[in-house]
Amino acid sequence: NSPPCCGRWIGYVAVSSDETSKSLGRRDIVITFRGTVTNSEWIANLMSSLTPARLDPHNQRPDVKVESGFLTLYTSEETSIKFGLESCREQLLSEVSRLLNKYKNEEVSITMAGHSMGSALAVLLAYDIAELGLNRRVNNKEVVPVSVFSFGGPRVGNSGFKQRCEELGVKVLRIVNVNDPITKMPGVLFNENFRVFGGLLNGGGNNSYEHVGVELVLDFFNMQNPSCVHDLETYISLLRSPKEEEQEEENGRIIRKNNSGGDFINRAMEFFCSNAQSLNMFPRRNQGSNRVRYLSQSQN
Repeated sequence: NSPPCCGRWIGYVAVSSDETSKSLGRRDIVITFRGTVTNSEWIANLMSSLTPARLDPHNQRPDVKVESGFLTLYTSEETSIKFGLESCREQLLSEVSRLLNKYKNEEVSITMAGHSMGSALAVLLAYDIAELGLNRRVNNKEVVPVSVFSFGGPRVGNSGFKQRCEELGVKVLRIVNVNDPITKMPGVLFNENFRVFGGLLNGGGNNSYEHVGVELVLDFFNMQNPSCVHDLETYISLLRSPKEEEQEEENGRIIRKNNSGGDFINRAMEFFCSNAQSLNMFPRRNQGSNRVRYLSQSQN
């Protein structure tokens, strides 16, 4: 039997073909992670304590904290097998370094995607790559864009983690369903929405959870199949063909009909692949909020 929170994980690394790279205008390295499957992963998901990430040996930044279970899954080696594997972190950093060196004479981007627990691992990897400076070239002047597509993902770290990701230029698009409980965890009480209250009772904002990045909000529910609220296939199908788009304005709320998700996909790709550093370039973000809304009617 494997110990709790061992480093078992699954995903894959892919590289865009020459034809696709020509179309994109760059070579894209894609890393994806699946959601929770094993018992040890469920245990890790239920952990809610924050712990310093300390992924950079030269500057451990104790104020940058992440959920302890996710960090354990990311950094633990598979010691229960005779010929154990290296940790998720060691394998991926090694492969990313190899690919960046292989395509050192090309324009490159790094894109991560994950569902549920996998989105937390994707965000951790993106932060790790940027914190270690693996995405910096030519005397640290050229920066390879690092971005994450998170589907139904939980919170990963505290305000210090969020701030550091923004400083490093890590871009995260969180696709969430308002009815999905996983996206509200951990930090159900002490989070970015209750910063003042949480700070009084929880030792300051540095000990409360905060989401990272821009939020794309979906709204779907099926009484006959409640589990659909966290289903990846439902997330993706709604993105492909959202029924309505809601955009908040200063003088109220506007509902726009939209029968195609293609425009969103194109804008999202432009957002992540550009070299702009400001989140203000995202054309559909609500004023005063990192939030975009696509709505679908509930089914009975």
